[in-house]
Amino acid sequence: MNDSQHEASAKEPRSLPEGVPSGAAALAKGLTLLDMVADANEPLKFADLLERSGLPKPTFARILRTIVAFRLIQQDDNLGTYSLGPRFLELSHLVWKKFDLASASVPELERLVDELGETVALSCLDGEQVLYLDERSGVGLGVKVEVGRKVPLHCTAAGKVLLALQEPSYSRAIIKRLSLEAFTPHTITEMSLLESELILTRARGYAVSSEEHLDGVNSVAVAIAGQDGLPIGALVALGPASRLDESAMHVAGRELIAAARRITGASGAVAISSHPRRRVRAQAGQRETNVACVLPWGAQLGECPVWSPTEQRVYWVDILHPAVYRFDPQTGHNEVCELNKLVSAVLLAEDERLLVASQDGMEWLHFDEARLETWVHPEEGIRENRLNDAKVAPGGSIWVGSMRLDASKPSGGLYRITSDKNVERKAADITVSNGLGWSPDNRTFYFVDTIPGLIYAYDCAPDVGTLTNRRVFVSIPEAEGRPDGLAVDCEGGVWCAIWDGWRVNRYAPDGSLDRVIDLPVPRPTSVTFGGQDLDILYITTARTRLPRSTLIEAPLSGGLFACTPGVKGLPSHYFKQSG
Repeated sequence: MNDSQHEASAKEPRSLPEGVPSGAAALAKGLTLLDMVADANEPLKFADLLERSGLPKPTFARILRTIVAFRLIQQDDNLGTYSLGPRFLELSHLVWKKFDLASASVPELERLVDELGETVALSCLDGEQVLYLDERSGVGLGVKVEVGRKVPLHCTAAGKVLLALQEPSYSRAIIKRLSLEAFTPHTITEMSLLESELILTRARGYAVSSEEHLDGVNSVAVAIAGQDGLPIGALVALGPASRLDESAMHVAGRELIAAARRITGASGAVAISSHPRRRVRAQAGQRETNVACVLPWGAQLGECPVWSPTEQRVYWVDILHPAVYRFDPQTGHNEVCELNKLVSAVLLAEDERLLVASQDGMEWLHFDEARLETWVHPEEGIRENRLNDAKVAPGGSIWVGSMRLDASKPSGGLYRITSDKNVERKAADITVSNGLGWSPDNRTFYFVDTIPGLIYAYDCAPDVGTLTNRRVFVSIPEAEGRPDGLAVDCEGGVWCAIWDGWRVNRYAPDGSLDRVIDLPVPRPTSVTFGGQDLDILYITTARTRLPRSTLIEAPLSGGLFACTPGVKGLPSHYFKQSG
């Protein structure tokens, strides 16, 4: 998801900061205008800026012209919009020449140690080790860090995040030279497992170490991005495993990410938003449906549910705590198949077999053995990408989308894979490929690109999967959340989970918003129809990167939800391997 979320009101003017000296009001108004331009997610027009400023038009126009003259803001003559000007780039180069990472990090170290109550340290890459540059210790019994000490890369959170977010060829060169020494029974000593951990770290945006370097000590770390987006250092929180447990580490990861950005102003990895929106009820007149949490699981990134009619169970995954689950609605039992690599979707195949989309392509999953078997990879060799959402089409082929690990560039695609392993790319330049679905007559295909907030519709030839006539089916404003996974019902309605929107939307076949299901959690991720009559809508959710305040308000984040929306879904399709 997009991490550069700002929620400035479009109507309420910004007040001037406290402490502005007498006689400096004009300067303060100009700087406030600069803030509005910088904070905007896209270039704004004159009227938008005027409305947000709350200034009289003549005053506003005079200030704007002055700032443009100093090249701090530039105007696009064709679009009539305003964005930051070239002078900012020139000034930023001067800042970076004099930038002192250690000094800039001190306020954040002091704030974090008070907020987290654990030891927090600043570190950097030093050859094939991590060097501690500074630290602040929490109160009471905790972990002590010696400034100047060097620790291994492969078994510390700081080391893993510094490895994961380097330029790939440089990272691989370092990894090849590493000796994966075992320090505890939990230390990763297999190269394939370390590489999987680094992929997971890049997708998640932070690294964790669970007693891998020292017994009884856990740590979580984020990279501090430099001018080019590559890490110049890392912030790491360390604490006793009994206190800084798995749940606490993930919450700390979110706070460390925010602190790292404040140090340099660089955003680094943008895979998943750290800025959940406040809860807003559906608009009047839209029907709301009661929803229940049928499994309070606490998944980091629950995703891609699929209903198995033969087993009468829901399969689903947790992408950031790699596992495939099998949930029995009758008993409430959730069987766990933990895996050692990133898995983003699970698909049904004939003969009760399962396929998954993993970091290594499409693989057969032997659920009871927690074992994967390679089948085909549509993007083999593209190390910066991973597969994301996937579904079996009505004709039996597999459709799967991809995305860059950190979602920083539109490098993803959409692929159709047939039983003879033939791979055909159907779309390119996708940022975060997500929900897929087909209309009841199989002639319309729906596909989500999450970052721009778009659900596309295509004309589809059912037998061969040809796509034509791409158009925008729904465009969701960023302030309302982002579209994620979807499912189509028997009436042609498109149900879409709205990430950071606290809801699931149903769109009529003409693209109009038809219904809203309000949820008690901010981050629904995907939906599927299940039950004996396909009349139950199951909803997966996430808790990753949610701050403590949101988790207090939404403690069921990461759970599996269900409701009966009053309309039935379409049956699941099965993949059949040739031969």
